[in-house]
Amino acid sequence: MKNHEVLDLIQEITRNDGTAYMEIGNMLMNGRAELAAERGFIKEVRILQLNIPHSTHVAKYEAYVNETFEIPDESMDHWEEWTKTPEMQEEVNLILKENHVG
Repeated sequence: MKNHEVLDLIQEITRNDGTAYMEIGNMLMNGRAELAAERGFIKEVRILQLNIPHSTHVAKYEAYVNETFEIPDESMDHWEEWTKTPEMQEEVNLILKENHVG
């Protein structure tokens, strides 16, 4: 696995065009999103829920993220939105539902 990130929060990321999406992340990724907003790569990020339970859906999505994406370092020059397979989008939808978000 590329990363060993534990995902434990839900955040809303607003793109520069004003559209928004929900993402499951952690404090490191939230910090990177805040930095991306300061640099103008995205409009804003806000945490919707902290310390979400580590359900089987979170574990599946966490494994996908850790295998598929690299966490950007502070020298990032763009924002990479995590693309999701239909199966992973369903996992995110289930995480949002079980946490009463969205």
